[in-house]
Amino acid sequence: MTEGVHNKSGRRRIGRRGGIVSKIAAGLIAGTLLAGAGAAQAEEKVVTAVMHSGLRVIDPVITTAHIVRNHAYMIYDVLIAVDENFKPQPQMADWTISDDKLVYTLTLRDGLKFHDGAPVTAADAVASLKRWGSKDSGGQLIFDVTDTLTATDDKTLVWTLKEPFAPLIDTLAKLSALPPFIMPASVAATPSSESITSFIGSGPFKFVEDEYQPGVSVTYVKNEDYVPRSEPANWMAGGKVVNIDKVKWVTMPDTQTALNALLSGEVDYVEQVPVDLLPILDSSEDVVAEVRDPLGYQTIGRMNFLYPPFDNVKVRQAAMMAMSQKDVLGTLIGNPDYYKICGAVFGCGTPLADEAGAETLITGGDIPGAKALLAESGYDGTPVVLMQPTDVSTLTAQPIVAAQALRDAGFTVDMQAMDWQTLVGRRASQAKPSEGGWNLFFTNWGVPEVNTPLINPMLNGRGNDAWFGWPTDPELESLRKDFIRAETPEDQLAVAKLIQAHALDVVNYIPLGQYLSPQARSTKIVDMIPSPVPVFWAMKKED
Repeated sequence: MTEGVHNKSGRRRIGRRGGIVSKIAAGLIAGTLLAGAGAAQAEEKVVTAVMHSGLRVIDPVITTAHIVRNHAYMIYDVLIAVDENFKPQPQMADWTISDDKLVYTLTLRDGLKFHDGAPVTAADAVASLKRWGSKDSGGQLIFDVTDTLTATDDKTLVWTLKEPFAPLIDTLAKLSALPPFIMPASVAATPSSESITSFIGSGPFKFVEDEYQPGVSVTYVKNEDYVPRSEPANWMAGGKVVNIDKVKWVTMPDTQTALNALLSGEVDYVEQVPVDLLPILDSSEDVVAEVRDPLGYQTIGRMNFLYPPFDNVKVRQAAMMAMSQKDVLGTLIGNPDYYKICGAVFGCGTPLADEAGAETLITGGDIPGAKALLAESGYDGTPVVLMQPTDVSTLTAQPIVAAQALRDAGFTVDMQAMDWQTLVGRRASQAKPSEGGWNLFFTNWGVPEVNTPLINPMLNGRGNDAWFGWPTDPELESLRKDFIRAETPEDQLAVAKLIQAHALDVVNYIPLGQYLSPQARSTKIVDMIPSPVPVFWAMKKED
């Protein structure tokens, strides 16, 4: 534990070193935050937040990027939500299940409206679920066994299955990696291969389209017509009571600039603070630094299975053998109080955790073994196009460390720098790497996003319908179906172990360990929910 900062869910103020906002911070803030504010802003409760990335994509179905998911939680709601115990709770709808486990009846609660004033109907929910199910890994499995999904009246939808799917409610309630957000049927009719162009939501905030500057800033205002549930807010579940008038997300790629702005009171919240910059906040009585999410993140590498060299399993195995979690995490985080060596694809500390197949990853890599395997594979020097995001602090180290390990093992590496949102768009391209495509990128997942075979986006072997990288893996799909059919936790664990071993044998992706990510907020911001997803309902801003 680092002095002054809890590395668990506790909170403790940490101080400030210096107090003068840099000229660049002042310029950014003056240009993007305070224009025209003055007395009007003083009368409003406005929370200004520096998020981990700029927002450019705003369709929560076509990407799993966290910033897009965060945006979606602002303006959309979900039928069922998970609480802090990972227990599904009614949100927009209650549900019943037939005795034979084949018919799920969901009933919408009263008072639900879209932002244009139209009522939320069961037909809207059906259309939203179908669009979600065409993209989401767990949703695809549900629709594999779906007979019908229909709206029987304005408030009732009936989901009839061909065979039981025990985790259906858990899958609908998942908090990330494509939650099934509810949008109008006319919007949800957009094919999941295309981005929506209307942003009428069903949630506690409204998206201010006129003030949206892609990659720079985004504004949300309180939805005065939203009717929250009566229960207390609990993670994604409960009453989403909004106590502020407006939320502004702004982009500051330089974290030190963002922290200076927080210290000066120009912004209220910084979503991610690199551990090595925590001392900047030393001695400030006006700032709280904390770990919001005690479960933390898993950082991973994902390869493109469609093109050389990673269409060859031995080449993928050689690349994984070259990598060391300790090197990655030591460079990314530095302080071992904030990271954990972990080779489990489902995350360490979770019920399905197992580290089979990760031996070289967790023991420091094996460059000589990687060289030998690469030579055996017939690798011909084809460049590895490695996408390197330069503007997200939790994604800058992995490409650099991995590139060096790959070169040491004999790979030719073409590391291409770009901002994260450019990477998010480019990773969806199936073009050849030499024609604007890619071979390898790195990203991070909250542990609750990867802890079962049904919600882990990477563990999908459906080719073009799989997550970016597009592996075709019938054996993996068969194992996931075995997991669904497992009747006891012991049976599920047995299947999960088989999936762990298979995933690392074929190198479905490279788990590179877990880490905790501190956030920082003004002491004026209180009652912020300590959930894996940063949400802005329930919080208050004190004078």
